[in-house]
Amino acid sequence: MSAPENYPVASVVVSAVDASTLYVVATPIGNLRDITLRARDVLAQVDILCAEDTRVAGDLLRLLDIKTPRLMSVREHNEREAAVEVIDLLRAGKSIAYTSDAGTPGISDPGARLVRAVQEAQIRVIPIPGVSAVTALLSVSGLLATEFAFLGFLPSANAARAAAIEDLRTETRVAVMYESTHRIVDLLSAFATHFPDRELVIGKELTKHFEMVARLPAAQFPAWIAQDARRLKGEFVLALAPVAAKTAPQVVEAKLWLEALAKELPPARAAKIVAKMTGVPRDELYRSMAGGDCDPEL
Repeated sequence: MSAPENYPVASVVVSAVDASTLYVVATPIGNLRDITLRARDVLAQVDILCAEDTRVAGDLLRLLDIKTPRLMSVREHNEREAAVEVIDLLRAGKSIAYTSDAGTPGISDPGARLVRAVQEAQIRVIPIPGVSAVTALLSVSGLLATEFAFLGFLPSANAARAAAIEDLRTETRVAVMYESTHRIVDLLSAFATHFPDRELVIGKELTKHFEMVARLPAAQFPAWIAQDARRLKGEFVLALAPVAAKTAPQVVEAKLWLEALAKELPPARAAKIVAKMTGVPRDELYRSMAGGDCDPEL
């Protein structure tokens, strides 16, 4: 096989692994054929495979027809302690790969602590890039912003979750996050209330049989979900369009005025005054201050 003109020859030949090196390997999130040639090379050659779940890793190796190397469990709850053993093995000349259950390690998955410990031990760490639900959704989102913020899973505690959603009011980057099946309805309802006109892109079961990607104004997603109960099932990644750059300072200014006036006036009165001063909709200001529990007509 000859190499394409613009690619170095090394990119199309089998990648040999080096001793005393940790390889951080991205694996498919659904479609097995998303495994890269280089990832397969590395998994087939390393002495040891550290994995978030050794059963998942073993299944992947069998599906790829790779002879299983020594498997070692390195998961969130033992990552710090396991790093000590990994470093000893690397210093002894072993080549080691690390995989999470799916996707890219360290992206809302274990791996970061292990990588940091190995780097601090002055041992080489090499990324073997591949699938990530974050970049997969962004690539088909159609959102034109040049920056994004990855938030992982929003907090589960009500107060912290509400604060995280409130922070999105002034976010000038695309906000990308994960969500679980049992909380997706509540999150979509919150977005519909707080950001009804901002575009929201949902990816469900990316690369899998029931993959779905939809882009709509946030206000329309509760109805979209209600049309088909099957849309509630699966793993979700969402991308919320940013607030317009020219709007963000205006909203920040409005919040400062609200904070000051709320000390002297009833919420509805304060919201009405600030709306006239800043142009930010009164109902939006009122909801942000009173949580939507009172009548903005008062």
